[in-house]
Amino acid sequence: MSYFIVRQLPTLHPSAFDAPAPWLPDRTVGEWIRPYTLELLYTAIDMSTTAQVLEYTEQPFRWDSERRSLLQFELDAAFLHLYGVSRDDARYLLETFSIVRRKDEARYGEYRTMRLILEVYDAMAKATETGEPYQTVLDPPPGQGPRHGSPTARLS
Repeated sequence: MSYFIVRQLPTLHPSAFDAPAPWLPDRTVGEWIRPYTLELLYTAIDMSTTAQVLEYTEQPFRWDSERRSLLQFELDAAFLHLYGVSRDDARYLLETFSIVRRKDEARYGEYRTMRLILEVYDAMAKATETGEPYQTVLDPPPGQGPRHGSPTARLS
């Protein structure tokens, strides 16, 4: 890609990752994102180089589709906040994913993806407003999920 194309991509400035996470001010955005990234990427031993870069030395995480969805929903909500997308605009944006909506409605009877992303978005907005830290919906927290050779974690 040319520099001209790269400059037009909608990415956050690298300094944004060193700023405090608005919904968890005792951690930077980068520190908050790191365990999500690790758990989503490191699901097989052939990704161990990536894990080492993230200073992680334990076994790879077990692939758990439901948990992965929740990790992604929290990341989606966080990035909506980081890009300054209002709740109404976030809802509108999520409404444009007609294939996701159709698949969710067939499987869950509702547009579950949108509902869960907006619930997390709202919880992060509340945490930002009140100064109370955002509490993840994941149990155990991101970066501590089930690994190969460990019992399956339960989601709350």
